[in-house]
Amino acid sequence: MIQEVKKSEIRYLDFWTWFKKHQNDFFDAIKERGDVEAKFFNRIAPKLQHINQNFFVLAGMSGENTAEMIVTVDGNIKDIVYAEELIKAAPTLEHWKFTALKPETDIEKIYIEMSDHVFHKDSIYFYSNDDEDYPDEIDLVFVHEDLNSQNESELISGTYLFIDNYLGELNFATQIDNFSIKGKNEAEKDLIPIEKLKDFLGWREREFTEKYEGAKMTTTEDSYSLLEGTLENGSPLLATVNVDLLQWNEKASHPWISVLRIEFVGDEENGFPDDKDYDMFNIIEDEIMIELKTTEGNLNLGRETAENLREIYFVSKDFRKISKVLAETVQKYPEYKMNFEIYKDKYWQSFERYGIH
Repeated sequence: MIQEVKKSEIRYLDFWTWFKKHQNDFFDAIKERGDVEAKFFNRIAPKLQHINQNFFVLAGMSGENTAEMIVTVDGNIKDIVYAEELIKAAPTLEHWKFTALKPETDIEKIYIEMSDHVFHKDSIYFYSNDDEDYPDEIDLVFVHEDLNSQNESELISGTYLFIDNYLGELNFATQIDNFSIKGKNEAEKDLIPIEKLKDFLGWREREFTEKYEGAKMTTTEDSYSLLEGTLENGSPLLATVNVDLLQWNEKASHPWISVLRIEFVGDEENGFPDDKDYDMFNIIEDEIMIELKTTEGNLNLGRETAENLREIYFVSKDFRKISKVLAETVQKYPEYKMNFEIYKDKYWQSFERYGIH
């Protein structure tokens, strides 16, 4: 894992060394608004995507003599940490400002025109759906006053873009659990002006932080259950899950779910791994947990095996460390076809299928 960290640092350094050599040309291209596509974007984009294929770049003048370059991942949770690291490694250069992720914008300055439709603060509203069973979940409905069945696609896209610009990439990706976009005739509650959204989210975040401040869980002495089942196609399923963790009443303090998936050949009849793969999967899981300390807010929930696929589950307070650890794990074991996903699920509803609450 340490070697992979050093590789990342070297890639960041190489990029900024190259950027410094061409900084004046890049600045002139952005300020003069000449052939900025050829002189800036087409040169920058391949370099950034060599570091991370999900890096994208935005640029413009943030002042008369300052150009700003924004590295965005389009809200991809797994790649946010890398954009932040790249910008943290940026040198201080005269006439340049470097930003990780699309920043939040003053709502008075947002005016978007798309497909003959307009998106501004007086055309968009919101309200909150509240569920007694999941009181900490933030489920919002955004409402555009002109949205209807004929223009639904364009209005949903434009409203999404408006909210993304208003909140900023990081806040949009992390502060809202679920959302939908509807027309005014579909609204089921009183509409709240969109300019009140940041205050609403700030209040909910403070409330959440105070409620779960100091929430801790150690798993060294927990009980585990071995669950057996059968899929609809008749294939057997085997799962080992942390019962104590699934019955924990402070689940929402660790809202980020990570799933590492490992495909294997295994037994053709039952879809389970052979002894060699079984031992290797245990080694991989142990290595991950050495990196993911429980004291840092990372917990191993269990694992499930079926149809030549092993899934390993983690819950975390934050997504940054585990994003890197799982990505490095995938790179370390090319002999297996592996991938992972990270998503927010405050009440771990993904695991209600085990029937343990």
